[in-house]
Amino acid sequence: MTESSVPRVLWEPGEATIESSNIVAFARWAADRRGVRAFGRPGATPEAAGAFDYEALWRWSTTDIEDFWASVWEYFGVRADTPYEEVLPERVMPGARWFPGATLNYARHVFEGRDDDTVAIRHASELRPLGEWTWGELRRRTAAIAAGLRRLGVGPGDRVVGYLPNLPETVAAFFAVSSLGAVWSSCSPDFGVRSVIDRFAQIEPKVLLAVDGYRYGGKDFDRRPVVEELRAALPTVEHTVLLDHLRPGRPMEGTLAWGDLEASGTDAELEFASVPFDHPLWVLYSSGTTGLPKAIVHGHGGILLEQLKNLHLHLDAREDDRVFWFTTTGWMMWNFLVSVLLTKASIVLYDGSPAHASPSAASGPSAAEPPAPDLGGLWDLAAGAGVTVFGTSAGYLSSCMKEGVHPARGRDLSKLRAIGSTGSPLSPEAFAWVYEEFGDDLWLFSTSGGTDVCSCLVGGTPTLPVYEGEIQSRALGMAVASWDPHGKELVGEVGELVVTEPAPSMPVFFWGDTDGERLRDSYFSVYPGVWRHGDWIEITERGTAIIYGRSDSTINRGGVRMGTSEIYRAVLALDDVLDALVVDVPQKDGSSRIELFTVLRPGADLEGDLPREIARRIRTDCSPRHVPDRVRAIGAVPRTLSGKVLEVPVKRILMGEDPEKAASRDSLANPEALDHFSELARGE
Repeated sequence: MTESSVPRVLWEPGEATIESSNIVAFARWAADRRGVRAFGRPGATPEAAGAFDYEALWRWSTTDIEDFWASVWEYFGVRADTPYEEVLPERVMPGARWFPGATLNYARHVFEGRDDDTVAIRHASELRPLGEWTWGELRRRTAAIAAGLRRLGVGPGDRVVGYLPNLPETVAAFFAVSSLGAVWSSCSPDFGVRSVIDRFAQIEPKVLLAVDGYRYGGKDFDRRPVVEELRAALPTVEHTVLLDHLRPGRPMEGTLAWGDLEASGTDAELEFASVPFDHPLWVLYSSGTTGLPKAIVHGHGGILLEQLKNLHLHLDAREDDRVFWFTTTGWMMWNFLVSVLLTKASIVLYDGSPAHASPSAASGPSAAEPPAPDLGGLWDLAAGAGVTVFGTSAGYLSSCMKEGVHPARGRDLSKLRAIGSTGSPLSPEAFAWVYEEFGDDLWLFSTSGGTDVCSCLVGGTPTLPVYEGEIQSRALGMAVASWDPHGKELVGEVGELVVTEPAPSMPVFFWGDTDGERLRDSYFSVYPGVWRHGDWIEITERGTAIIYGRSDSTINRGGVRMGTSEIYRAVLALDDVLDALVVDVPQKDGSSRIELFTVLRPGADLEGDLPREIARRIRTDCSPRHVPDRVRAIGAVPRTLSGKVLEVPVKRILMGEDPEKAASRDSLANPEALDHFSELARGE
């Protein structure tokens, strides 16, 4: 790699930032207690002779994995009721058994040593102004819900599902369920009936916790009819508890009021069931766009260790931090955000549209007129809640850039020290935009991982520079590499993202996958014994990472492979293009056609020079082979409920597959967006 090809450095941590970071404190402890050589690089100048060497720490964490994870256990004071016999009896994937013999409880580590008067949660929604829950209130209400659930017969191993918004009550319910040793699973109330049933029915829940409705984009959505359908479709549900969020004080026949559930546990003490290390904590789900969603089970111990490591060492969470991430309860980032409470930081919740967020705009159920949509609303919330770490999606940052939002203009964001991005690759242009808007005192970290591990595989590290368009590092304990089709490791080239060693937060199993075949097929069918994640990745000579999109939707022209994210970057650089979807559709004669679908700015069209400008940008920025054979305008790009573009289902529809088989409409944020492709496939 030549010096000219190295991207700009947009941010570098100062010496004080590095020395005060949690990760350096951990590295010094590991050097003293474990003999880890994480300071001083070979051939370094005298000034840098004692400098922290992240790459050395990462190598130790991914080669001597037993010692690393035992160190995480010891350093963060994991409390076990019975000790573990050994860390990892055998390095195998799938089927790794971590810390056999240990019994513990994830929720115990959340509440231990907390000051009841300290704020744990700040929260807002389109129905509620900004409010606070102290640790005392969170403990009291968690204990009450747990006692109420216990009276309903809930115990270890029982499944409790939440059809609930991103509210503090939902957080308390999750902690209550986990404290009992029961198994939690949640869907956002914007999920359609079929989508929820496809998920919850797999795990046969005993109790359904549901909401009566919610407000989004200034509109009210009554979910009581959906709750009735769920009750009818989930025969194992013995009790339904209803949270009256949209219309307080209006009971629903056949359900137990949330207030009554809590009242039945008044004055209860919070207790914690002791469960094995790999006892199911929660069930998360894959997107389910092309079939039944995978019901991914994570264990108490694996998630506890992973999030203690990730949130302290990579997020660098501190006592005065207020961490926000824009998410719903149907995305793994909700579980990630809630786990921030394992640290001394507090969290900030928001439920509603990002264009309607405000620290004080919500005026309750009787609001006559919703506030005008404004993408700056989340930044208003950040200012009002004093957010220090602002987490969002790459799509939101790109939309703010496109719409001319100036986050720091007219708002006090002086407490903001970091912005996190995930969900899809963050373009170099969006990286640059963040630093143009905030200056060089802010740490921007992009991450990539997924529901499968409920964490990041590559992400932020507070002691490393930020290069334009690149993810800072491979995460500690994650043996990430880029491989060619023959299993050869690549550096500076694009290959399959693989993980070559087991990690504790990998799925314990898929629910209902009794012989493990579906799990093996999902991750281990391409490289036996090695986790294949399904993304294209480049690991640079500097140790940074670049994600190029899903490997199953890559476009190969004449042997030149191109990730769809590269094409999107080129196209979305044009002001008139707001969103895009690209697919390579095989033809009957053995050839293929690259079809590019664009969402255009109002007033723009494809009649003039825009198609030629699109072709020029792709030819220049990507390759001449990947210029689309046709460019079309559409009203909206179809996306999953977590915001991912539906490239593979659209490709299948255009190849003639039945749209109902190609994609589950209930798993989509905007199912009507698929209709255009169905009509196109029929020749209409």
